[in-house]
Amino acid sequence: MKSNLISKSETSVLLKTVSERWGIEFPKIKNVKVHQILDDAQIITGSGIKILKVDDDYLPFLSETETLEKFPTVTVDMGAVKFMCKGANVMRPGIKKFTEFEKDKLVCIVEESQHKFLAVGKSLVASSELEKMEKGEVIKNIHYISDRFWETGKTIYD
Repeated sequence: MKSNLISKSETSVLLKTVSERWGIEFPKIKNVKVHQILDDAQIITGSGIKILKVDDDYLPFLSETETLEKFPTVTVDMGAVKFMCKGANVMRPGIKKFTEFEKDKLVCIVEESQHKFLAVGKSLVASSELEKMEKGEVIKNIHYISDRFWETGKTIYD
């Protein structure tokens, strides 16, 4: 795995892009590192941030609870947990409750008993549509506990 510090200008472009996509303001951060973990995936770290970039998507890393709490959530029943941790998409029957979100937005998946974050995915429908659904895929699972990014991310410290 290659790790590089990125320049101030690259850092500001990166933070601006992520801020706009997530709708979250980031403080100025120095010494941002990019860890190339696969051809199409990077883990970006800096003071108080850990971001997973897969292809062209920027995702909050699952260890960053404070960041994850700023996103809409879907709570799944305990029966869905083992499937989520193997990368399955979120299906309507497994959803217990949810906050409001638009289609194609990042949504965090939480399990119902301990309220722990299990995965981050992209919504395939808006929450308003979800209310009327009885079955079908709701969220495409992109990053989940125990995936290859998670395992690699545990080895990266700032």
